[in-house]
Amino acid sequence: MDVKFITTLILLYLIYLTTTTALDPCASQTDGSDLNMIPIYGKCSPFSSPNTDSWANTLINMASKDPARLKYLSTLVGQKTVTSAPIASGQAFNIGNYIVRVKIGTPGQLLFMVLDTSTDEAFAPCLGCQGCAATTFLPNVSSSYGSLDCSVPQCGQVHGLPCLAEGTSPCSFNQSYAGSSFSATLVQDSLRLATDVIPNYSFGCVNAISGGSVPAQGLLGLGRGPLSLLSQSGALYSGVFSYCLPSFKSYYFSGSLKLGPVGQPKNIRTTPLLRNPHRPSLYYVNLTGISVGHVLVPIPTEYLAFDSTTGSGTVIDSGTVITRFVEPIYNVVRDEFRKQVSGSFSSLGAFDTCFVKSYETLAPPVTLHFQGLDLTLPLENSLIHSSSGSLACLAMAAAPNNVNSVLNVIANLQQQNLRILFDTVNNKVGIARELCN
Repeated sequence: MDVKFITTLILLYLIYLTTTTALDPCASQTDGSDLNMIPIYGKCSPFSSPNTDSWANTLINMASKDPARLKYLSTLVGQKTVTSAPIASGQAFNIGNYIVRVKIGTPGQLLFMVLDTSTDEAFAPCLGCQGCAATTFLPNVSSSYGSLDCSVPQCGQVHGLPCLAEGTSPCSFNQSYAGSSFSATLVQDSLRLATDVIPNYSFGCVNAISGGSVPAQGLLGLGRGPLSLLSQSGALYSGVFSYCLPSFKSYYFSGSLKLGPVGQPKNIRTTPLLRNPHRPSLYYVNLTGISVGHVLVPIPTEYLAFDSTTGSGTVIDSGTVITRFVEPIYNVVRDEFRKQVSGSFSSLGAFDTCFVKSYETLAPPVTLHFQGLDLTLPLENSLIHSSSGSLACLAMAAAPNNVNSVLNVIANLQQQNLRILFDTVNNKVGIARELCN
């Protein structure tokens, strides 16, 4: 074949390819310099089929799939991580409470504050405080610090002193705590727990203390009132928190305070959370009975019944050390416990049922019966030992005569190594075993 003729055929073929590619909108690029993007319903799509619908109908059809897409996208949004602040016993501070690391101010100043589920307000010792420990909050180095005057609503919530007729003044108030008292000024600053920052948090800046029971580095109120952590954090924690208190013998921050519904135990037994409008800060639950070993001790219902008028009933409290029952309840529990252990008994401080440690194997478990939930206390939660280790004592007592003798208190020693969940929106308390030593 003639070379000239072959060359002509090749040139004609190349011209044909070039022309066809230029006129065909669906043709791919030949140089590999780019990737074509085409709509899946477009004419060039290999997935499209002959469609007689108008473009508007096609668009409506495509838009109908958007809700499913948005639902999928919502699953890709990062879930709120668990806010978990470590908890330790307060033995390093010589107190029978549990402490949590808190940072106040900008930059944050570290304080070890006591957790208290029966108190709303937070308070911290401030620079210049009389009678306070060496560690204090320094307002002058915090860029987010602010004072509150006597006219703000929060001042009425802490029973602050009224404003003078000629104008406003700082919100000053006095408060008692565990037999001691302090004076403070209501202020606000950023509060940091774990990675969460709550701006403009109202708390008492303590300037004088009388007595030795006020926590050395302050207190964080976890009650249900308007100035509590749950109330001031708004929707951040959805009215839910839980804690696991380690054994009081542990020095380590091995317990945890979990804030918000994320990360809380899913399968947890619950009992209704009751509310007393006359004591709105307290977490009331319905205690229906108590067993010692296999014996359900006889308790008249009037000593267990919840009554918002008199304040009677049972509360769960993180700040009380040992469980206190009204005297008629404690007496029948103690008497049945002694009956099953037998032997001789002695007293040690607040404990009137102490026995030789070798009899500990005879000690029966104590079960608290709540509405919908039975809690059998481990021996660690129902017995306490003398410093010498020679005696074991029933770690419960009667309510003192000089306090409201109608209230039963489930205290922190009985709560150790349990996850206690408080859900103030759905009004329930959950309890589950959890080793947090």
